[in-house]
Amino acid sequence: MINKILNFILKNNLIPQNSKILVGLSGGPDSVFLLHILKNLQNKLKIDIIAAHLDHEWRTNSYLDIELCKKITDELRIPFICAKASQLNLNLKKTGSKEEVGRIMRRKFFEQIAKEQDANKIALAHHLNDQQETFLIRLIRGTTLSGLTGINSLDGIYIRPLLEIKKEEILNYLKENKIPYLIDPSNISDEFLRNRIRKVIPSLQECDKRFDDNFLRTLNKLRETEDFLEKIIEEKFNEISIKKEENHELNLKQLFNFDQFLQYKIIILWIIKSDIKFELTESFLNEILRFLKQPGSAEHKIHHEWKIQKKKGIAKIAKF
Repeated sequence: MINKILNFILKNNLIPQNSKILVGLSGGPDSVFLLHILKNLQNKLKIDIIAAHLDHEWRTNSYLDIELCKKITDELRIPFICAKASQLNLNLKKTGSKEEVGRIMRRKFFEQIAKEQDANKIALAHHLNDQQETFLIRLIRGTTLSGLTGINSLDGIYIRPLLEIKKEEILNYLKENKIPYLIDPSNISDEFLRNRIRKVIPSLQECDKRFDDNFLRTLNKLRETEDFLEKIIEEKFNEISIKKEENHELNLKQLFNFDQFLQYKIIILWIIKSDIKFELTESFLNEILRFLKQPGSAEHKIHHEWKIQKKKGIAKIAKF
């Protein structure tokens, strides 16, 4: 299994040699397993490892998580950094579910520590079962092909080396090697959708013992399809756009000769290339396309700092 993880890391170019890796350590089985595996592979990968833990202070006994993380990192001789959420100045908008707010808090904390410690990558312990849960959650809520491709193994500074490892394999490894870990009560509470979805997966596995392998095969096929489409979209974008300084200008007549699917994708790519941080929704895209299809010259605000300017069949994104 360790070789399987090593091959996954090498195949996906997750960790360059001589990197410093920050491991997000919760004290739960997945992150404890990831820390032990990376320690096992440390010499082969030629990496330095540090671990970081954020105490959300949601439970009165959360100090037990910190104590275990400290004990584990001391035994492995890995530097350990810990902080309480109340000590951090994260300036978060407390919107969304508790689960989502916690995820954002952790990310902000990890990125802050990675910057302070000059870490190249932040390693997270998402595994195959997390992929399955994410797929089903997005399917229930409605998503695109991109959404169905699941969690990426490489996402900027974040890496996920365990995406082809089953939860059962993780627990067996910890048991066989007598490695302690904690179970967060929130992971079994029906308050969270992910936990309710988690109860569905064993039924799917019972329907067909090949479910895990077939799911992974399907996910890889979806990714291949998405990668192919991205190449096509990039080619079509380049056909109808001209780069002027930092901006890309779109030829609207050529844009509207394309199928509506391509129109949507090109608009998304256009905004991404303009480096605008935005919440992607169908209504947002429809709003932009309606504006672009209107005759004549005009301007349309799409962000508090950005607007689309349209003149003589050419559209560009500019700052106010």
